[in-house]
Amino acid sequence: MELHWPLAPPPLPKPLSQTQLFFPCRKQRVLIFSLSKSTPPLLQDSSSNDLQTIPLPPVPSQTLPATGADITNGFIQGACKNPQTEALAFEYYQQAKQQQQPTFRPDRKILKLLIRILVKSKQWSSISTLVDDFGTFNVIPDGSTCARLVASCIRARKFKLAESILQVLQTKKGGAAASAFSSAMCGYNQLHMYNCTVAAHERMTAAGLSLNSGCYRRIIEAYSELGDTEKVVALFLEFDSANSETSSDSVEICSILCESLGKSGRAFEALRYFREMEGKGMPPNSAIYGSLMSSFAGIREAEIVDDLFHEALAKRMVRDQAVLMKLVSMYVDVEQLEKTLEVAQAMRKMEINVSDCIFCTIINGFAKKRGLRSAVAAYEQLISIGCEPGQVTYASIINVYCRLGLSRMAEAAFSEMIDKGFDKCVVAYSNMISMYGKIGKVRDAMRLLAKMKEKGCAPNVWVYNSLLDIHGRLMDLRQVEKLWREMKRRNIAPDKVSYTSTINAYSKARRIDECIGLFEEFKKNGGKVDRALAGIMVGVFSKGSRFEELIKLLRQMQLEGTDLDERLHESALNALRDAGLQIHLNWFERSFDLKDKT
Repeated sequence: MELHWPLAPPPLPKPLSQTQLFFPCRKQRVLIFSLSKSTPPLLQDSSSNDLQTIPLPPVPSQTLPATGADITNGFIQGACKNPQTEALAFEYYQQAKQQQQPTFRPDRKILKLLIRILVKSKQWSSISTLVDDFGTFNVIPDGSTCARLVASCIRARKFKLAESILQVLQTKKGGAAASAFSSAMCGYNQLHMYNCTVAAHERMTAAGLSLNSGCYRRIIEAYSELGDTEKVVALFLEFDSANSETSSDSVEICSILCESLGKSGRAFEALRYFREMEGKGMPPNSAIYGSLMSSFAGIREAEIVDDLFHEALAKRMVRDQAVLMKLVSMYVDVEQLEKTLEVAQAMRKMEINVSDCIFCTIINGFAKKRGLRSAVAAYEQLISIGCEPGQVTYASIINVYCRLGLSRMAEAAFSEMIDKGFDKCVVAYSNMISMYGKIGKVRDAMRLLAKMKEKGCAPNVWVYNSLLDIHGRLMDLRQVEKLWREMKRRNIAPDKVSYTSTINAYSKARRIDECIGLFEEFKKNGGKVDRALAGIMVGVFSKGSRFEELIKLLRQMQLEGTDLDERLHESALNALRDAGLQIHLNWFERSFDLKDKT
């Protein structure tokens, strides 16, 4: 038989036998495969006058057609299995179709091998041709091959090709069709193309194809993600009635059902279905327990959560940090704080790391519900069982120590945090600087600011507010002005606290113009005057005899229902009296009465 190649080989220096094939290469080099049964294949180089012979790995002789014979399935199969000739296998297949119609008919094994080669080399147009031959020759590859082919097309975003494969298979109504549709649904779900999964399911139903457990799993998952709980339940019941034996897909389907019902507020219904499936012999997994615990934690059913938690613990099915976080948050909300410590202890026994998020939630929960000293005790207990605090937990416990005035413990925790590499926590720096200001360690506060900058941690408005308050109370206006300029240079917008601290510092120094200038700037930037700032400005306007601004501010305070303390009430009253503004004085006495505050 004569073989035809895309390029004609160059002239050879000597004739070849009928058992040699030509493979044209670059630079007029010709690869000549010797196909003798008695000798191994040889590589000959025609670029020189003398042919050089190089041994190659043997090519099975049974894969080669006899002279003048048809290309058989066996020959194509041999070409597919040999790495040296697999790239030509599809060409052999095409030539067999063209020359031997209608006698040539590929078998399933050949199609499987060709699909593997074409997918690996991403020859999608050739795959499309091969798929057309499924119907032409009425030969369908096995289910696993069809499933892998469809999955490869979807991963490569060759959606039209995937749909054409499904179109061919759905007319055959065999097991390969169900496997291919299941694979398509899985691929669509992975790409979050849930509507395509629904469309594939509708095509199967219209074509009368039976769904396997994989198809049920994928379509139930798609409807769950689309939020159609009713459809999830209906498909689950359909699956349950059609499948008497449990499988891995059964467990996953039950997990999806429980999660979908839980999200829609039907946690008790989810628990009922779970118990029914468990009664039928279905082995539960950690995902089902996690879904149920999350659902009941969301509706604060602490007793049911507690029972499920201990049941899952006994079966060693507690793993998901997100679920455990929900449990801890629920126990804090219902004020069962000892349960949060039990969760942490159980995690340590299961060799599950207590995350920084869970750790700090427990500490903050104790601080909020039981007080700061209870938070310290909880922190020490968690440390004793081997829990490792992270940056957020360190920031929380440092805040607790600072609020309790335990400066040495705060410093120790802060130093430990820095040693562990958490040296860019702005909240911790802010708490420490504020604490130093309260205990009069101004130099330590400024040294910490310098260290913060050295570590590459940019101070924020909280840090500057603490420093402005510290230096303002000390009447160190030079440092206040320096910090204010630094904030502006770093493009850190001052907030209400910044303005209040700075205006208060200038007020104490009786620098009225600076106070009024900052106050006007604050209002111009859209700031809303609260009681603290309004009280300071009453004193400023009174001291500066700025009666028009004072009356305007007092009227605004009256409209907003803002009261004055006794000292500022007396200051405003004296200012209006000294100015002889009797009408305004009478209005002020009626509007700001302190008789119920003395």
